[in-house]
Amino acid sequence: MERRRSSLRLALSLILAVGCTRTGETRSPEPEELGKLVQQVGTAPSSLQACVTNAPCAMPLIAAGSAHTLMVKSDGTVWAWGNNNSGQLGDGTTTQRPTAVQVSGLTGMSAVAAGYYHSLALKSDGTVWAWGHNLSGQLGDGTTTQRLTPVPVSGLTGVVAVAAGNSHSLALKGDGTVWAWGGNFYGQLGDGTWTNRSTPLQVSGLTGVVAIASGYFHSLAVKGDGTVFAWGHNQYGQLGDGTTTQQVTPMAVSGLAGVVAVASGGYHAMALRDDGTLWVWGVNTNGQLGDGTTGQRTTPTAVAGLMGAVAMAAGST
Repeated sequence: MERRRSSLRLALSLILAVGCTRTGETRSPEPEELGKLVQQVGTAPSSLQACVTNAPCAMPLIAAGSAHTLMVKSDGTVWAWGNNNSGQLGDGTTTQRPTAVQVSGLTGMSAVAAGYYHSLALKSDGTVWAWGHNLSGQLGDGTTTQRLTPVPVSGLTGVVAVAAGNSHSLALKGDGTVWAWGGNFYGQLGDGTWTNRSTPLQVSGLTGVVAIASGYFHSLAVKGDGTVFAWGHNQYGQLGDGTTTQQVTPMAVSGLAGVVAVASGGYHAMALRDDGTLWVWGVNTNGQLGDGTTGQRTTPTAVAGLMGAVAMAAGST
């Protein structure tokens, strides 16, 4: 059992870091390191092994913002639809689209993330592209100018995953470091300040990270040892550290081990463990924690009656 858990953790972590994205393509900048991990996958489920070993895994990636949706097609193009008042569809207009339109100028893309009014796309060469609302610098291009078509995020290379919050953005590099930019009024950039940043900076003290996620105003990271760290807004306990005190640098989420993935809603968070259980914390007014109550949780609690989970996602509330 322990061997299977270790293998599953490696497999899922690798999928999160590399991306089961376009058929037959890996976006990692360090294939020799990934090859060593692949050899350790062992008894992971065959569906996960297929993604990890770069076998065909035609699973187009999708992301949803406040009122817009993004999708990566198998040919590496990005398509978008929905609200477009800040140019978050990337088609050069601010026209709302009830059907999908192609995002201008993007090819070779492997992943997307959607913020409230901005969008991110990760290219297979490890660069990141952004468009839409930019009042807090969330596009990372060194300005606060709204962009109706994608622009490159300044100075970022070797990226393997992206995440987007309300007005901030996160990137995970292949070396296990996390980079952040945009709004920082609750410390969600994790640099020890409350200063907005229009270009990426490294999140303080985090190494060995394999997965990231973002809520409205807080951020999450999973380390390779299965622990979870969180920082930023914490009014509802969404950092999971047992308090409601905001944190401007990463803090360990209480009592979690063996985590392979995280997800976040607006003010709540979720973690998937290698034993297939799902753990949740934060706001719970609508029962979004699934623990049978509507009480706020400042530390992780298990979702009632769930076993054998392999994936998860979170909405706003």
